[in-house]
Amino acid sequence: MNTVTPPPAAPYTACDVLIVGAGPAGSAAAFHAANRGYDVLLIDAATFPRDKTCGDGLTPRAMHELAALGVTHDITSRYTSRGLKLHGFGGSLTAPWPTSPFGTTGSAMPRTELDDLLRRHANAQPAVTMWDNATALTPETQHGRITAVTVRHQGVEKRITCRFVIVADGVRSPFGKKLGRTWHKGDVYGIAARSYCTTPLSHDPWIHSHLELRDSDSVIQPGYGWIFPLGNGSVNLGCGALSTDARPAKVNTKKLLELYASQQRAAWSLGQTTSVASALLPMGGAVSNVAGPNWALIGDAAACVNPLNGEGIDYGLETARMAVGMLDDAKDLTLLWPHLLRSAYGDTFLLARTLARVLTYPRFLGVVGPVGFRGPQSRILMPLAVRLMGNLVTDSDRDLVARTWHAAGRARRAFSHRPLWDSTL
Repeated sequence: MNTVTPPPAAPYTACDVLIVGAGPAGSAAAFHAANRGYDVLLIDAATFPRDKTCGDGLTPRAMHELAALGVTHDITSRYTSRGLKLHGFGGSLTAPWPTSPFGTTGSAMPRTELDDLLRRHANAQPAVTMWDNATALTPETQHGRITAVTVRHQGVEKRITCRFVIVADGVRSPFGKKLGRTWHKGDVYGIAARSYCTTPLSHDPWIHSHLELRDSDSVIQPGYGWIFPLGNGSVNLGCGALSTDARPAKVNTKKLLELYASQQRAAWSLGQTTSVASALLPMGGAVSNVAGPNWALIGDAAACVNPLNGEGIDYGLETARMAVGMLDDAKDLTLLWPHLLRSAYGDTFLLARTLARVLTYPRFLGVVGPVGFRGPQSRILMPLAVRLMGNLVTDSDRDLVARTWHAAGRARRAFSHRPLWDSTL
């Protein structure tokens, strides 16, 4: 019997939407784009599974977006968090996740696992093709519109034509830089280090933040230490500090992490720190040139990170959904996308950046910290802090806290000349 050998598959040369970066934001964008009928190519320079420096925490806001993707069971089946425990300045406060449109369930999952889960979930959609070990090299443009991108996939350069490009390549955003993305370090940014430690307490239902973070000379740092239980016999333990060009954080975050781990070892029966890694974090929209006629930066690449806590997964998932919803051949995203980001997050980010800058002043925390933890107003201030640190204040909220926060944000914007997703292209 003669057999017929099928012809080789035609090389992949064109897509509707090219997504650069397969972290949470990129994979979420691929899923949403496929569900809207687009043919999607999702690429990432790494080979999966791969690690990312992160605290691994998932706020209720992030869980709300993950529910829309249909992956929460894979996450909550191992671990759920009930809220925050805040420690420092001689006090500790427990603050459950407040009732909100996002729900009251948080979680945590190592990025090695979370990113691979979301990547596989996106790739399971028939309209999604996923390449790892694939680097976006050179964009071809006409009047600012990207018409094709040269991609090096497994050592071979390929020219991919596309209608739209979504850039989700993280805090450094190497492809975003080629498109003109600029990070303004004059505004507050974060420096952080994280590790993993074994512990018998990995199912503790609270994520812990130590707001009195001191270095080896007992100097208070403008940041906090964290312990996020993972439900797998370990915790993510790390620390972060706020910095500006004018007042750079004078601390080695990896050494600070080891000191913090030694301080918490007895209480948590911690093993040795492993997989220690550090990163810089642009925050609060302090980048410019995040869009062109048919392309947009999302998530960490667009500095969608809360300056008060370094949290960005929730914003990454949200901006993925928002960006896909704007894709339209008739629209020019150059100004439209920054306008949408400012409408959604601008007031919050500007005010949070201002507060974060205040925290970088020496001795400020030493004065206000004890008041927040031990004063009679602590029962009011700390739940407010949890709500802000959990990214749980939205434009739709109408309670006193939300109205006050939004009013302060609008006032700050009226007098601010700081970069906020500005376009100079």
